[in-house]
This record gives sequence, structure tokens and C-alpha cells, in this order.
Amino acid sequence: MSTTVVQIAGEPDTVPLRLKLQRIERRRKLKAVTLVLPLLLFILFAFVLPIGQMMFNAVHDSTLLTLMPRTTAALRAWDGKDLPDEVAYAALAGDLSQAWEQKTMGAIGKRMNYELPGTGSEFTSSAQKARTLSAGPYKAALIEISPLWARHDVWSLLKRGSSAYTAYYLLRSVDYQYGPDSQIVASPPDNSIFRMIFLRTLGISIAVTAATLLLGFPLAYLLATLPPKTSNLLMIMVVLPFWTSLLVRTTAWVVLLQQHGVVNDVLLALHLISQPAELIYNRVGTVLAMTHIQLPFTLLPIYSVMKTIPPIHVRAARSLGAGPFYAFWKVYFPQTLPGIAAGCLLTFILCLGYYITPALVGGPNDQMISYFVAHYTNEELNWGMASALGAILLTATLLLYYVFNKLVGVDRIKLG
Repeated sequence: MSTTVVQIAGEPDTVPLRLKLQRIERRRKLKAVTLVLPLLLFILFAFVLPIGQMMFNAVHDSTLLTLMPRTTAALRAWDGKDLPDEVAYAALAGDLSQAWEQKTMGAIGKRMNYELPGTGSEFTSSAQKARTLSAGPYKAALIEISPLWARHDVWSLLKRGSSAYTAYYLLRSVDYQYGPDSQIVASPPDNSIFRMIFLRTLGISIAVTAATLLLGFPLAYLLATLPPKTSNLLMIMVVLPFWTSLLVRTTAWVVLLQQHGVVNDVLLALHLISQPAELIYNRVGTVLAMTHIQLPFTLLPIYSVMKTIPPIHVRAARSLGAGPFYAFWKVYFPQTLPGIAAGCLLTFILCLGYYITPALVGGPNDQMISYFVAHYTNEELNWGMASALGAILLTATLLLYYVFNKLVGVDRIKLG
């Protein structure tokens, strides 16, 4: 049996055709990968890695482990019942002295303040005085310096710091925390705000999604049934908001809805109200502004599906005796469900992460979870809490998307 060979310029004349084809295929794949590589790198560094870092920071905090190595090492053998022994107090005295010399007591005090507010200043004072301790017994001396070191909950926190991983931030994000004996307990009522904020975020997102659907569906139907010349003009008006930034659109609503704004002036001129209505810095202004911004995101997927529905379907139903509403509801509407599902899901997910609009037109009781992520990131510099809130929001979004896709996903929608 002979082997087929070909002669190609620049290569030996004995290369089998099969090997030559394999080389061509490898070069083709290499070119494809080269074209896609910049996009993959961009997604990796601008999307995947930041999200991965956020998820990691939600459960990782090595402050106490790094800055108080003697104490955390000594506490690994502590049973957590009574106060630690003299060895742990001696290690604490050494870490306090070192923290004062290396000027790291601020970072440690800040970390302790997260879980035990008010202990940071006591830590700084103890670190300053611990430098004078040259010999034991350290337990009595440190308790005399500050009653802080006779508190069981402080030592429980230091023991939890012997691990670089902690569930504190995730627990705090759902209004739980560690108790004096490291047991998980509910946060005090004054600090239990995050579950309410998550529910508020969910409620506002649902309200905006429903409003955009009620407004967008009739408009999408109108655009899909009008002559092309008219529908194209209206479509330009629909996408016109995309030509301006989100900040400009939100600021425009501030001008319109303020106490002496355009809307109130018109209502007063028409004698519909006797005094300016409160339309801004409340839930009404928040939902109204968000609905305006999100309307195209709901409308366009519905419109794109409606354009593919043949008008002959409704005419056929009418010719068979169906009334206008019955033909629309039983024949036309089921075919629009894929567009409704896509548009509502897109709007709902985008609403979950809103920050600028509620911050500008909403009141204190209208701020969504993104506001608190920004607060912990920019003001308190508490990356653990910011990451935990972001991680919970991301997880909830993915879970809702999964449930939505399983229950009413496009692949489960039955037409007709």
C-alpha cells in the first residue's frame, strides 16, 4: 500500500497529505485563538479576576494572624472556656509591644472594632503601656492596664483570628454575628439592617421591572405593527436616552421632580394639586427615574420578538371566529413570551446593582445594596464587608437567574 504525498513550496516533497492537512488545521485554530485572545484577556483581568478577588475577600482576613502571630499561635490550644493562661498573656504582651513599635496597632484596632466596637482605642492604649512590661506575671499586669483583657469575647475574637478565613463578614451581611463564645447569634436590632436592605433592593427591582413591562409591551406592539417609516422614527426616540449618560438622565429627573420643578409647576398650573407634591427623595422618584432608564432594556427584546411574528397568525384566528382580544391573547401573546422573559430578566438584573439613581433621587429609606457596598469601600475602607455584600448579591442574582430559567426560561415556554 502506498502513501499519498504532495509537494508544496518550501517543504519536503515527501510530506503526507494527512500531516499537511493537520498543520493547516492547527494554523487555522491558532489564528482564531489569536483573534479572540485580546477579548479573553480583557474578560479575565476586568471581570473574572475582580469577581474572584471579591469572593475571596468576603471570607479572608489575615490581619490578626499576620500582625499578632504570637498571640494567635498561643490561642490555638486554648479550649475557649476560661481566660487563657499566662503563656497567652505573655504572647499578647510581646505582640502589643511589637505593634506599637511597628505602628500596626491601628490596623489591629480597626479589625477588632469591626466585631467589638470600642475596643480599638483600648488596644492602642494597651499597646503603648505594654512596652514597660519587662517580666511577668503578664496576666495580672495586662488586666490592670485595661479591663479589656479580662473579657472573654475579646479572647474569643483573637482565637478566631488564628485562621486567615472568617465567616464574620458573610454573617454580618445577613444580620448575624459571633457571640462571646464564638457561637452564631442574631445581630442586635439596631444593627440588623442588611436583610431589610436586600428585601428593599429586591422590591424596587421587581417594581421597576413590572413598570417597564407595562409601559414597554404596548409600545413594542405599536412599533412592530406600524409602517416602517413611522416605527423607525419612534424607535429613534426610544433609543435616544442611550445617547446621554446615566448621570445626565438622573440629574434631569432631579430638575423635573424637585419641589419647584417642571412637574410640580404644571400640576399647580392645572389646579390638580394645591401645594407642591413630594416627588423626589422618596420611593416614587426612585422608581420613576429607574423605570425611565430601564424602559429600552425591556422594550427592545420584546420588539425584536414581535417583529418575527407573522401577522397572518392573528388574521387566521379571526377568520376562524375568534374575537380580537381572544385572538391576541391565545395566538399572539404566547409568541411574545421569549421576548418578555429576556427583557424582564435583563432589567431585573440591572436594577439589582443600581447605585447612582437611588443615591440622587431617593431618600435614606430608598438606598439599595450597592450604596452600602460603595459606603464600605470608599468611606469605611472595610473591604471585607463590601466584598461580602457584593458576593451575596452576586450569588442571589445567579440563583434567581437559575430558578427563573428553570421555571419560565425560553426553552420551557410553550407557544400556542
